[in-house]
Amino acid sequence: MAEALDALEASLPIVNDGHATEPTSSNLSVTVSKPIPYTFDLGNLLVNDANPLPPNPSQAHLSTAARDCAQALINQLLTICPITSSVDGVMMTLPPPTTPLPREKPLPIEKEKTKWEKFAAKKGIKDKKREGKMVFDEETQEWVPKWGYKGKNKDGEGDWIVEVDEKKERTEGKGNEVGVGGEGRRERKEKVRRNERSQRANERRGRKKGEDVDGAG
Repeated sequence: MAEALDALEASLPIVNDGHATEPTSSNLSVTVSKPIPYTFDLGNLLVNDANPLPPNPSQAHLSTAARDCAQALINQLLTICPITSSVDGVMMTLPPPTTPLPREKPLPIEKEKTKWEKFAAKKGIKDKKREGKMVFDEETQEWVPKWGYKGKNKDGEGDWIVEVDEKKERTEGKGNEVGVGGEGRRERKEKVRRNERSQRANERRGRKKGEDVDGAG
């Protein structure tokens, strides 16, 4: 770091009594003193120089001001920030930034809550934590997937005999018969379709809300 600092210092001119001179390693100091002290945001590697420049500053004046700012920033980093050594090399830990920077893009529009999310928030219902993809089957004494191939949600679909719901049988009639276990499969698929329809309705409401916000703006 010292070699890089010497190279930086040697490459920039300095101003003595208002006249620019070619710098050498002997007439540049690592100590920078200004009438108005610098302010720093080390988290953003930022130094603010409030000292006024002369009217129509020359390139030498600008280079000197830039060199002084860089030198002051390096001094602050080496004085305040902790430095550690690891197998990857010498590391410096910067403090959190203090200067807020503008966003590149506008804030995203808040996603419209579903009917269930609104109801749960109103009633104070909290989501249950989902733990893993497997569940223990008490009948087979084995761990099986919750969903998908041989999933727990398909219990009863492979049974060779099932109990008939007499009330549903009378309501729907025998003309609506399906294969063994087909009723459970049909109900499961119908539940999936209902969830998909509900999801599309929520997306439409969210897009409509976004269009209303854009129209109001």
